[in-house]
Amino acid sequence: MIRVEGLHKSFGSEEILKGISTTFEQGKTNLIIGSSGSGKTVFLKCLLGLFTPEKGKIFFQDKAIQDMNDDEKRDLREDIGMVFQGSALFDSMTVEENVMFPLRMFSNKKKDELLDRVNTVLARVNLENVNKKFPSEISGGMQKRVAIARAIVNNPKYLFCDEPNSGLDPRTSILIDNLIQEITREFNITTVINSHDMNSVMEIGEKICFLQFGNLVWQGSNNEIFKTDNKDVTNFVYSSNLFKKIREVQLKENAPR
Repeated sequence: MIRVEGLHKSFGSEEILKGISTTFEQGKTNLIIGSSGSGKTVFLKCLLGLFTPEKGKIFFQDKAIQDMNDDEKRDLREDIGMVFQGSALFDSMTVEENVMFPLRMFSNKKKDELLDRVNTVLARVNLENVNKKFPSEISGGMQKRVAIARAIVNNPKYLFCDEPNSGLDPRTSILIDNLIQEITREFNITTVINSHDMNSVMEIGEKICFLQFGNLVWQGSNNEIFKTDNKDVTNFVYSSNLFKKIREVQLKENAPR
């Protein structure tokens, strides 16, 4: 579990995050959504420890990252897996070498043990017999699955995903969403996803935080978001024609007869 209390972050005179408090639950897919400039990327980077907030605290389980010493922060980094927006695979490395990279950083195991673990996570994301291929030789969807395999190879307690469906077609996006949710539940990980994809919200948004101008203006589940009266949320959710039609159907179904 991750708990955030009164988080403030500024750059110069511009306040980006304005006192955000929320909880991301273990074993669930937690989504951060909002339009450009809402603060969601800065929020994610604060959670990752890449930015230091001026006020507030971020607790991993019951320990605030601001109160951790260097050894505790290193231990926490070992417990974190990250899926980057563009997969961020090393072009000069094979799939096998990419997935093995975090193991080499944090493990003293022998190569055959490392390879066994790599093959285990590649099988888990339905990628086999691609060990010796380079990222340029596989599809975008396969690259994303390699990125997920790399993120979970160290058995993390926390998984962060930055726009995991960016650049993918709708069908592949659904497969990636389902895979992330399956892994979250299977390994009881606290997963936090930064997303603008309303399909992801609808499919896997067990906990959703909606940010606007640095404020947390709404939080709830994917079932609740389609029923809220919060105008800021509904304007964002129903900005696409697809979700406008969904809203129209819902209003007709709930209209008095």
